[in-house]
Amino acid sequence: MTAPDDQTTTPSADDAPSPSPLLARRGAVAASGADAGVAWHYGDPTAEQRALAHGGAVVDQSHLGVVTVTGPDRLSWLHSITSQQLTDLAPRTSTETLVLSPHGHVEHAAAVVDDGTTTWLVSETAPALAAWLDRMRFMMRVEVTDVTADWAAVGEPVDAEGTEGEPVTWRDPWPRTLPGGTRYGAPEDEHPGADRAWRLVLVPRAGLVDAVAAREAAGWRLAGTWATEALRVESWRPRFSHEVDHRTIPHELDWLRTAVHLHKGCYRGQETVARVHNLGRPPRRLVMLHLDGSGHLLPEVGADVSLAERSIGTVTSVARHHELGPVALAVVKRSADPEAEVVVACDGGDVSAAQEPVVPGEGVSADRPAARGEVARGLGGPRGML
Repeated sequence: MTAPDDQTTTPSADDAPSPSPLLARRGAVAASGADAGVAWHYGDPTAEQRALAHGGAVVDQSHLGVVTVTGPDRLSWLHSITSQQLTDLAPRTSTETLVLSPHGHVEHAAAVVDDGTTTWLVSETAPALAAWLDRMRFMMRVEVTDVTADWAAVGEPVDAEGTEGEPVTWRDPWPRTLPGGTRYGAPEDEHPGADRAWRLVLVPRAGLVDAVAAREAAGWRLAGTWATEALRVESWRPRFSHEVDHRTIPHELDWLRTAVHLHKGCYRGQETVARVHNLGRPPRRLVMLHLDGSGHLLPEVGADVSLAERSIGTVTSVARHHELGPVALAVVKRSADPEAEVVVACDGGDVSAAQEPVVPGEGVSADRPAARGEVARGLGGPRGML
């Protein structure tokens, strides 16, 4: 199933792999929602998070899906239907790409790495992504396979690509601005995500426990998704299952840094990407919220964010950070005052929060082309993007 333009494909329980064998570990507490099937933590989430932040932890990410694309046309074909420049992708070089609707809304996101014969896509919507890709093959010499049942991802805080002879590895490019991309937020050397090292190593699912055990034998600690989510939120890193809804365009999440190439040929949704970048402004923006922790209240994902008693957006991710305390990501109206304190709805009493903009309120990228004469408002793409 592929999402129509007004409905984003989200992971479901039926799509998820079987629960990880690592949930049998003593002290393991199962995660829920998009992370169901792996551990939220193993009894000491703060220590796990510190170990991960200091480069000494391994994380079970076997709930993620894996899709392979083989055949001589695989890279040129993926290049033609997704948002990233992939035709000349070198072996063992990591990137990411988006599948957009005709109106530029995000339908799928995938981590991408090619090993020289196979392109590997790690995705939170693997069954739906594989089905959509299969329908788009036409006469191309490609084969699409959902291999989630056979392959699992192991997360580790390492800032390095996989090398020849090592397992297939995807190194998270965030927050670098990849060739052909652009940024709305902070430059890399000022970005809070610059110090977050993260990669996914693909191992045979039957060998997941052994792969984790080998890293533990080297002195690493086993950590859960409590830790990964806290560091992801700190790094302003968008995640498909959390920050994306049926209206999301990549500009709102600063996702043109790593997932969109602005100068490649046509692909579905490209017109909206170009128009908003060149002429318009995204209607919403991603923001990090520093929540008031004095009341020990934590909002849920989906909680309303308001300013001056008017709703301006929704909480998309929530975490307890070992240094920052309670933090969240939210998608709010671009026009909302980025300096103002906001209020977040919470069971037991609303909490106040300070904003830290990920996408600035002006909604203009770092390399937006200079305007040439008067620009008609009707040229800016879908309604509300100017």
